[in-house]
Amino acid sequence: MVLSDRSIKEGLEQGRIIIKPFDESCLQPASVDVRLDRKLQVSRNQRYPSHIDTRKNVEYFNEVIELEDDKPFLLQPGEFVLISTLEDIGLPDDIVARLEGKSSLGRIGLLVNSTAGYVDPGWRGHLTLEVTNAVKLPITLYYRMKIGQISFIKLTTPVDRPYGTKGLGSKYQGQTEPTASRLYRDFQQR
Repeated sequence: MVLSDRSIKEGLEQGRIIIKPFDESCLQPASVDVRLDRKLQVSRNQRYPSHIDTRKNVEYFNEVIELEDDKPFLLQPGEFVLISTLEDIGLPDDIVARLEGKSSLGRIGLLVNSTAGYVDPGWRGHLTLEVTNAVKLPITLYYRMKIGQISFIKLTTPVDRPYGTKGLGSKYQGQTEPTASRLYRDFQQR
C-alpha cells in the first residue's frame, strides 16, 4: 500500500524513513517533493561522437557543473543531465519508493526520471535523476527547485537482502552527488 502523508510523517518521526533535510512544505498527500542539489553532470557528447560503450566506465563522458544560489542553468533542447536530490533518502527493509517527475515540469517539456524511478528497500543516499529537455527552447534549472516527488510503498514482508547487502552488486549505495552509470560493473562481475 502507498503511504499517506500521516504515515510518511510517522515513518520520519520513528526514523524508519530518512529525508534530510526535511522541509514540511514538501509533504504532499501521498508523497514528498524532492529538490535539486547544486551539482549537475552534463553530457558532453560533442567530445565523444561515435558511441557510448556500455562495457566501459562512462564518467569521462560527463562534466560536473555546480549551481550558484540564484543563477539558473539553461538546459538546452535535447540536452540530458544527471542531477542529484538535495535530500539524503533512507529506506528500511520493508518499504520501497517510487521517484517521479513533477507534472508541472512535464507540462513544459522537462522529462525527469524516465527510467530509473525505483528505489529499493535498504537504499541510503542522494538520488540521481535523469533529466532531458524535450522542447525546442532552453529550460532553466535552479538550485533547490522542486524537481520530483517520492512516494513510499509498504511491502508484504521485510526483504531478505536490502539494497547494499554484500554480494548483491548494489552500485549506487551511499552516493552523495549525481552519479554516472556504473553498468560496466555488471560486465566485470561475469
